[in-house]
Amino acid sequence: RTEVVLFHLAQLVASGQIPRLPIYVDSPMALSALAVYRKAIAAADPEIEPSVVAAHDVFDAGNVTEIRAVEDSIALADVHVPSIIVSASGMASGGRVVHHLERLLPDHRNSVLLVGFQAPGTRGRLLADGIDRVKILGRYLHVRAEVVDLGAFSVHAGRDELVAWLHTASAEPDVTYLVHGEPDASLGLADRIARSGWDAVIPRLGERVRLD
Repeated sequence: RTEVVLFHLAQLVASGQIPRLPIYVDSPMALSALAVYRKAIAAADPEIEPSVVAAHDVFDAGNVTEIRAVEDSIALADVHVPSIIVSASGMASGGRVVHHLERLLPDHRNSVLLVGFQAPGTRGRLLADGIDRVKILGRYLHVRAEVVDLGAFSVHAGRDELVAWLHTASAEPDVTYLVHGEPDASLGLADRIARSGWDAVIPRLGERVRLD
């Protein structure tokens, strides 16, 4: 999602909706993925919108710094001007983002935007649910920063998208097993699939199914 976040930030800067703040992308893996997108754009991949291909750099309005080295990530703690840090979260359970959260969450002047699915039981989910104290690196911290859960940035397909994909099958499925998703969402999807005339099953935890 880093490329999506950077794209929208660049759009906001270009339209004057937010100031041209320094943006630090602190995730080597995300930067590697971003390079793939840039390569596809440079090659004018037919799946890329022509307006994106024609643009100079849709991910950078001239204020993005790529952070790769660990020491450069640590040095972000010494940045004392308004800025934006984009860091892969893993639901805030590990990686560099944990150190950023440790420093930023206790300060009411900061905002933390969660842009991906936050599974139950993860630190990211606790923050999304509005917890006021969270355990990070062995100690509990007060959450004074603003926390916003931007579910619209999830890369998971929605209910309608999944059902539409099922309809592309060359033959109707005998049974559809729903094995990934929260209980309420799984029940809703199962009902939606059933309305298409197909069987949908939500297996119990640990249940084994034989596929012939």
